[in-house]
Amino acid sequence: MLEIEERVDRLEEAQHEFVLSVGIEFNKLYNSQMRTEAELRAFKDEMKDFKDEMHVFKQEMKDFKDEMKDFKNESRQANREMNRRWGELANKMGTLVEDLVAPNLPRIVRELLGQEVMDLSVRRKRRLADGRTWEFDAIALTAGDLVGLNSTKSTLRSADVDHFARELEAFREFFPEYAAWPVVGILASLSVEESVLTYAERQGLVVLGVGDQIMEIKNRPGFAPKYW
Repeated sequence: MLEIEERVDRLEEAQHEFVLSVGIEFNKLYNSQMRTEAELRAFKDEMKDFKDEMHVFKQEMKDFKDEMKDFKNESRQANREMNRRWGELANKMGTLVEDLVAPNLPRIVRELLGQEVMDLSVRRKRRLADGRTWEFDAIALTAGDLVGLNSTKSTLRSADVDHFARELEAFREFFPEYAAWPVVGILASLSVEESVLTYAERQGLVVLGVGDQIMEIKNRPGFAPKYW
């Protein structure tokens, strides 16, 4: 009987220790879960704060890009206006070719024709034996044996286009040394109307005008110059 009581006591003690142990482990698990949930809540709060900060950052970047776009547009407009005024001043002084067109011809020829200008002359005049005289505003000679012939007008008109076409036809008569060289006609002006630009393009003429750069190509995409 005593032995049974001892076994029962040991069993009750073991059961008590088991319940106590389970309680401790459950309490640990519960505390761990509470910490995890707290950490998750904190993480979610941090993510929300991060998203809010990113939203503010994106808005600031958008505002910055808009400001930069406005600044570039204003700078571009100011640059165009400065170039226009410079052109008007050069025109009044009679140095439009020397100051605006000729310095930009090498770049224009390189961009449009892919050739380097090796010789550039301004106000080139030639007199024939029969007394006829013709003056060309600018002549650019490239390393690839090509002639870029320029005519510059303050305001370009259809009549100027027709006159320049006659100049191109007469060029080799006045400069027979370039008889075998292809010739590209390059018109330049401070002001070019769309209708005149279209008329010049139909005749295969390059047209330059004041823009972001002092002189830029005004021909539309897909334009191919004519070789005389």
